[in-house]
Amino acid sequence: MPSRTTWPVATPPSWAWPCTASPTWAAARWPTFMGLALHCIANVGSREMAEAFAGEIPKILVAGDTMDSVKQSAALCLLRLYRTSPDLVPMGDWTCLLRLYRTSPDLVPMGDWTSRVVHLLNDQHLGVVTAATSLITTLAQKNPEEFKTSVSLAVSRLSRIVTSASTDLQDYTYYFVPAPWLSVKLLRLLQCYPPPDPAVRGRLTECLETILNKAQEPPKSKKVQHSNAKNAALFEAISLVIHHDSEPNLLVRACNQLGQFLQHRETNLRYLALESMCTLASSEFSHEAVKTHIETVTNALKTERDVSVRQRAVDLLYAMCDRSNAQQIVAEMLSYLETADYSIREEIVLKVAVLAEKYAVDYTWYVDTILGLIRVAGDFVSEEVWYRVIQIVVNRDDAQGYAAKTVFEALQAPACHENLVKVGGYVLGEFGNLIAGDPRSSPLIQFNLLHSKFHLCSVPTRALLLSTYIKFVNLFPEVKGTIQDVLRSDSQLRNADVELQQRAVEYLRLSTVASTDILATVLEEMPPFPERESSILAKLKRKKGPSTVTDLEEAKRDRGADVNGGPEPAPASASAASTPSPSADLLGLGAAPPVPAGPPPSSGGLLVDVFSDSPSAVAPLAPGSEDNFARFVCKNNGVLFENQLLQIGLKSEFRQNLGRMFIFYGNKTSTQFLSFTPTLVCSDSLQANLSLRTQPVGPTVDGGAQVQQAVNIECLSDFAEAPVLSVQFRYGGTFQNVSVKLPITLNKFFQPTEMASQDFFQRWKQLSSPQQEVQSIFRAKHPMDTEVTKAKIIGFGSALLEDVDPNPANFVGAGIIHTKTSQIGCLLRLEPNLQAQMYRLTLRTSRETVSQRLCELLSEQF
Repeated sequence: MPSRTTWPVATPPSWAWPCTASPTWAAARWPTFMGLALHCIANVGSREMAEAFAGEIPKILVAGDTMDSVKQSAALCLLRLYRTSPDLVPMGDWTCLLRLYRTSPDLVPMGDWTSRVVHLLNDQHLGVVTAATSLITTLAQKNPEEFKTSVSLAVSRLSRIVTSASTDLQDYTYYFVPAPWLSVKLLRLLQCYPPPDPAVRGRLTECLETILNKAQEPPKSKKVQHSNAKNAALFEAISLVIHHDSEPNLLVRACNQLGQFLQHRETNLRYLALESMCTLASSEFSHEAVKTHIETVTNALKTERDVSVRQRAVDLLYAMCDRSNAQQIVAEMLSYLETADYSIREEIVLKVAVLAEKYAVDYTWYVDTILGLIRVAGDFVSEEVWYRVIQIVVNRDDAQGYAAKTVFEALQAPACHENLVKVGGYVLGEFGNLIAGDPRSSPLIQFNLLHSKFHLCSVPTRALLLSTYIKFVNLFPEVKGTIQDVLRSDSQLRNADVELQQRAVEYLRLSTVASTDILATVLEEMPPFPERESSILAKLKRKKGPSTVTDLEEAKRDRGADVNGGPEPAPASASAASTPSPSADLLGLGAAPPVPAGPPPSSGGLLVDVFSDSPSAVAPLAPGSEDNFARFVCKNNGVLFENQLLQIGLKSEFRQNLGRMFIFYGNKTSTQFLSFTPTLVCSDSLQANLSLRTQPVGPTVDGGAQVQQAVNIECLSDFAEAPVLSVQFRYGGTFQNVSVKLPITLNKFFQPTEMASQDFFQRWKQLSSPQQEVQSIFRAKHPMDTEVTKAKIIGFGSALLEDVDPNPANFVGAGIIHTKTSQIGCLLRLEPNLQAQMYRLTLRTSRETVSQRLCELLSEQF
């Protein structure tokens, strides 16, 4: 390569020159060319370039006299090379670690550089502080304890920013707002932790008050960029106030500030204000303050042009609802439902149904509300809604007569939605006798009214009406002949649909041959349904996600929102009333297990969650679990378990003492799995030696679908047990519990080591004490194939050493077991005896327990 003196000042060197030259000289003399070279490497970015420059670029990045612009280019270049060839990029600097952590968080060692990264929050260069804050925030979400010392430094840096004038940070002031991006990042970092100790909390409270005060000041610029920067910090500060939920004054101030934005001309601000107030409504300190804005929110629901803002207004009305304003909010939502966008009608229906049920002190109002829902938006009333109203009417004696009367009157309309016919058929079939004394609703009139809708309905609804007719035979003997004529007609007995035909035949025969006592027994009134979590609420949770519904419901429950008048009556056992069919078990509760005996449920109205799947005992290991476990000792991917309902697959990778495993859960049926809860169970001794961190999985798995769960693994010390994977879910109302051993074994942390013959036997002799050697002689369980044996030893994790043993028929291997606390060298020797169909396996390590465990695992493979 030409010497430095041969290059003219105005002529750039070769693109590779800055990277191969001294980093100190290059950064001082050739920053422009250095940047060009780094960008060239990053954009061309091949494996060959990674091999050539991966060792040099980190030196440029961490050099003390490297210019900031060159550091920036070096960091971006490292990110590109890591994407191309991650195994070649050294993890020498925190900037590269940010990208690396986001890609493979289990591979990043934190103990050595945590303190250095945290103290970067005190760096004089705000660009460095900004990057460090992003990194710490990402890592703190997974390992909060490791970075909890960053809280005080973040508060200190934030205090300096919010109390500074725009002229103090000229290079980082954006439209008169000092360092808005850094402020937002610091506030997000603080949301990873609970409220700090009193000394730091006082300073943080001053910072938040300052941000809220500045929001009230007149704008220093009319540019939209100024308001965007100021509001970004404001909304993040409000998010932190909500997260801490410990300062009533700040919460109320935040609510008032958001209330001003509800009428702002900027659509985005109105949207963000409504969204933040939804969360504020769940706080006991600010709930009343949020309720003061009900008129503004209601007006937004009627006048807002943007459908997304209207949807947030619906969410806020739902969140601020309680006993004092339930009827007003439900009435407003019902009124809006008539003109609401089709995209949000189903969600509004679900919310109205939940609120009407939860705050229904007077059940006549509840019945009117649900029937109003069916009238206004019948196409968007799901089965869960009318199932639930039936369940409540059956369980509430004080609502049955009114429900029968109201449904009868609603059915007299010339055009009725089919859902109303379903509700009417069920309610009148059970409680029509309560209104039969009125000549205007005599038994014959009830029957004729229902039958007038029969030919306009779908097959499932017709099947339900036929069940209503046979109920009428028991309730009203005077209409028995009329109903038998209908059942005897050709349109029923010769119906093309087998379900309707079978019902007509069986119901006609039942009404003909059965005595009055038998009819009364078979067709007796349905008993109360077991109390369970509202299916409407469960559907709303699935539709909106846990963060928007569950948190609010839990918060309201914590506030003691008992509005339904105490605990429900004890459930009675259910009885079958007709031939099993798609409509026979009307509420889909037939397969539900009985409610366990115990104290009465806590007061929570009709939404008492008596079917919450609390953790139960781990089931015995599934049949074949041990065999499947053994097959995974020498491989990392495959199907771990499979039955007629569920398939569990694995895909994993390990490096040194770290590993990552992906568990795939497949629903082999067409029915949705509910309350799906996979749990990793470890004994106390295993927890001390093996760290497992799992990502959560959604509570439902649709039919034919597959969900994935990631498990980050760290080997702390050698171990002998394996964790148990317990999968619990409900299928068709039946509780399922599957347990299998998860194949995380000590050999997974084996790193192969190549050794020459002399080195191998020298080390072999050094490990000759009785405590270091374990030997096993066993009969072969599988054909003694040489290539298969080699593959299993390599799959076990050790290096297969060729031409080392004097006997070429023997197999020898070497490797190192990596744990967090130590590294354990391992040597193995496998001697096959083809004539006797036996093996002798010898393992020598520096630790007896490791030798014993590895010998047990490997001997099972042959």
